[in-house]
Amino acid sequence: MDTQRPEQGTSRIRARYARLVAITMFLTFDLIMFGAFVRLTDSGLGCPDWPGCYGNASPIGARHDIHAAATAMPEGPVTLSKAWIEMIHRYAGTLLGILIIGIVFMAWRHRKALAQSPWLATVILPAVCLQGAFGAWTVTHQLMPAVVTAHLLGGISLLALLTWLSARQTVLPDIVPEAGRWRKYVAVGLVLLYTQLALGGWVSTNYAALACMDFPTCHGQWLPDMDFHGGYSIVRGLGELPSGEIISQSALTAIHWTHRNFAFVVLIYLGALAFRLRRYEGLQGPSRALLAMLVVQLLTGLTSIFLQWPIVIAVLHNGGAAVLTILCVTLLVRLGRARHAPDNGARAY
Repeated sequence: MDTQRPEQGTSRIRARYARLVAITMFLTFDLIMFGAFVRLTDSGLGCPDWPGCYGNASPIGARHDIHAAATAMPEGPVTLSKAWIEMIHRYAGTLLGILIIGIVFMAWRHRKALAQSPWLATVILPAVCLQGAFGAWTVTHQLMPAVVTAHLLGGISLLALLTWLSARQTVLPDIVPEAGRWRKYVAVGLVLLYTQLALGGWVSTNYAALACMDFPTCHGQWLPDMDFHGGYSIVRGLGELPSGEIISQSALTAIHWTHRNFAFVVLIYLGALAFRLRRYEGLQGPSRALLAMLVVQLLTGLTSIFLQWPIVIAVLHNGGAAVLTILCVTLLVRLGRARHAPDNGARAY
């Protein structure tokens, strides 16, 4: 009986830690989608200071300042609804930081019971702090596209780290060692996906989603007039060129056209890779899910064009990108296990 109690205590610690990581990962996913909602509803400057709202903890205390700003600029970025959207996003981000502190605390305190290095959990803490800093810079730099895009990629990177940490808390299926040779191909796929996410973030932060209203051509041409230099100038304000001039249609077209066409590179590469990996036991679930999500991303992307970018579809498109990241990281972790697992008769068929 005495020998069972320590084992039961260890099991409880591992279960609590796994639940905490899973909840934190889920909240991070929700924050990515809600961040897209903040962006798409033009609520990023709903409270034009940080971390509070006109120096208050909530829009309730700032209602007079918000009313004055909305009265002075009825079409401006400050309204009561936008202030609440922005502050709810900040509250959720604060909760995420608290949960990650809890993960790090448990990782170090119970490192023997968890039987794993606490350093992966520890790396996530400065990552979320940096993400919080980018959230502040998003406001103080007036939605500067480079800062907002970096904030988006930071959220995706945080989700990837939590996915990796979560995978360490689960019993992974045995995978034939021969499948481990595909790990480098999945890593390349993840790099391609991140590139596409950066391009997509650049489309969103520059409001270029409707720069091309037709498909598969753009403005009725395969190669429309495009200004890549203006479109991909990094250091500039929202809606303007580095010279201070208003950003041109040809620059917005270049941003949209690049994201649209690179999507097919990612679609073909990840689709072919997932189709191959689905034949291995232990990789079938995430591989098939990856194939399904690629189709969903294609459909939501096209629907955004044909229906002129409805907010619900655009938010789902951002969420789909996050799911693709989760699936690619999951495959990477499982293939890492395959490289070290003994050949137990698992097979590809």
